[in-house]
Amino acid sequence: MQGTLDVTSCKELVRQAIRFQSPARVPIWFVNADQAEGDAMVYHLSLNHEEGRATSVNEWGFRLESLGDGTMGHPTRPHLADLDAAETFSSPPLNEEERMAGVPEFFQACGDRYRLASLDLSGFTVYTLLRGFENSMEDFLLDPERFGRLMDRIVDWECEVAAIAARHGFDGIHFADDWGTQGGLMISPALWRKLFRPRYGRQFAQAHEAGLDVWFHCCGNFAEIAEDFHQIGVDVLNIAQPNVVDVAAVGARLRGKQCFLMPISYQTVSIQGTPEAICAEARRLYDLLATETGGFIGYVEEYSCMGMSEENYRACADSFRRLGA
Repeated sequence: MQGTLDVTSCKELVRQAIRFQSPARVPIWFVNADQAEGDAMVYHLSLNHEEGRATSVNEWGFRLESLGDGTMGHPTRPHLADLDAAETFSSPPLNEEERMAGVPEFFQACGDRYRLASLDLSGFTVYTLLRGFENSMEDFLLDPERFGRLMDRIVDWECEVAAIAARHGFDGIHFADDWGTQGGLMISPALWRKLFRPRYGRQFAQAHEAGLDVWFHCCGNFAEIAEDFHQIGVDVLNIAQPNVVDVAAVGARLRGKQCFLMPISYQTVSIQGTPEAICAEARRLYDLLATETGGFIGYVEEYSCMGMSEENYRACADSFRRLGA
């Protein structure tokens, strides 16, 4: 990478982008590599342990099995295949001391960068890993009361962990809960608004009360509920797959109101494109979503496991550095 960014005002730069307070340039988050090159750094709140070389076990109890492809892994089997078992299933202990043990070293590395705490996987994604995807999609239709009790347990626990992060001095909390397929939402917008919008709204309100900005990652085409996320308090909305979303339509509704966290598509342009195409895509996204006063953060992820070249990885970072200059 080219020279490290000046970190003397990185945290404020990110805050200005979120609050539309005219940052001097576009802030950048290097997600999984070279974090010191960006304006924000992430601390992972989840506790996992290895069960052999290929399998990790999350504190909720679900297992992710690596296929050796460089990804986080894939679920092997439902941890709560029987919904009856969920009635007596306990949330993980908060384990604040263990969970936050790395914070002093992390803050020292951060310097004056924005301090982002991440739940890694959250909300309904955790539910699906506990119950299995097919079971999960049936639960809220066939047994809504027991679905609600388990879902609320997950949301409440995440609120407690977010409160711990706030007490330790973090600036924002990052949720990651995928709602889109390549073609649209997993469920109808009406059902999502009935079952999930109130729960997320409560969660985000508590994060704000604790003094945290809310960052929300969502894969797939979730354009139908993008405005909902804005309305219930998401400060930074990550459209993780801009190649399947009508970004122009989202921008027409939310540009100037919502701060967006945007990658160069790691399904298409950042993998298959030239550095020139990557630069053009960054400009397209910026023009559709950003304003002169802010509302845009660049998202750079190293994705060699999907075929991203080192040249294209560098081009993603450089393309965001050129924006808004």
